[in-house]
Amino acid sequence: MKTVNAEIIGIGTELLLGQIANTNAQWISAQLASQGIHVYFHGVVGDNFNRCVETFESAQNRSDLVIVTGGLGPTEDDMTRDAANKLFGQTLLEDAESLKRVEHFYQKNNRIMSPNNRKQALVFEHAKVLQNHEGMAPGMIVEHGGVLWIFLPGVPSEMKYLMEKHVLPYLCDYYDLNTEIVSEMLRFIGIGESQLEHELQHMISSQTNPTIAPLASEGEVGLRLTAKGETKEEAESMIASLKKRILDIVGQYYYGSDETTIQQKVIELLKKEQLTIAAAESLTGGRFTDQMVSVPGASSVCEGSMVTYTPAMKEKLLGVPGDLINTFGTISEECAMSMAVNAQRLTSSDIGISFTGVAGPDAGEGKEPGTVFISIRIKKDQELVRRFHFNGGRETVRNRAVKKGYELLFHKLKKGFSSSAHGR
Repeated sequence: MKTVNAEIIGIGTELLLGQIANTNAQWISAQLASQGIHVYFHGVVGDNFNRCVETFESAQNRSDLVIVTGGLGPTEDDMTRDAANKLFGQTLLEDAESLKRVEHFYQKNNRIMSPNNRKQALVFEHAKVLQNHEGMAPGMIVEHGGVLWIFLPGVPSEMKYLMEKHVLPYLCDYYDLNTEIVSEMLRFIGIGESQLEHELQHMISSQTNPTIAPLASEGEVGLRLTAKGETKEEAESMIASLKKRILDIVGQYYYGSDETTIQQKVIELLKKEQLTIAAAESLTGGRFTDQMVSVPGASSVCEGSMVTYTPAMKEKLLGVPGDLINTFGTISEECAMSMAVNAQRLTSSDIGISFTGVAGPDAGEGKEPGTVFISIRIKKDQELVRRFHFNGGRETVRNRAVKKGYELLFHKLKKGFSSSAHGR
């Protein structure tokens, strides 16, 4: 089978305004990938005739398969047919079966059908008509200039019905599909995107099948591996082989695949070591604990959390010595360590973790916004305290502090414990 370059175009100003999400494109892409068809472009066009025409012309010149969703309704702004016909130059005809379905809908609901609703039954003269038993406007398949065009309603339930009932079987026959595409997202923490790419440059620069795509997100990095094979098993085997080669190089930063989160991984490691944890949070305001308890089963490892935002509450509730606060301030290594120790002590937990710092926008205690101290106390003899400076606004600083806390815990738990582990 030759490589099929597919494109998905969504029609509707509501998509551009963010009033609804373009979930149609995501769903269609997944279905095409499962059949071995690559999607190279996603596009969204508002209800503007000239821009629709321009977009369709571009798609005709660069893609083998174009799937268009939306703009097949009865109103004036439903212009998909007319814009596409500037390209096709075909006569638009009323499809009798589709018109009958539209008329039946209004009769069944005791409503009068306005004349413009006949527009929903219009189809291209040389189209393969896909009868829509979930709605009114039919789908259409049109071949033009060596490109296969598929037009579907924008309503998700109608689009999915037509894709599953008609489009996917048609594509399997049309392209003689015998290819499976399999992807796996590898997730890493504690290494930056540029460093990860540097370590794997020899693989990335020579990639063919499978492919490697680095993807950065806040506080961590992902690698999406994608393989194409004649069978799913063949593609999975190719992914497994490449994954092993990658983890042989950067496996110390790897925490999981696909939908695994760092919170889930930390909880898994805590359970494995039969350890409990408690948190003392200042600038993070309980966010670390909130993310932990959002994971099912967290109650077996998470003892609790104390949010102590002011110096007085750190002293009164946590037991941070007043002399320590007066001498070093609350935004300090000393205060962070005392918070972790007392969180551990007050909850009888195996681990205490603390967060203190300046989220911004103003400085605090002479420290710049973005200054954060994170401390971890494990059992009675292992202490860790780190100072960080995170760029960004207030919420970014808080989120990055929480992610860094999970990163420190992950690497500490993964390495195991020794009585010599003590650092500042």
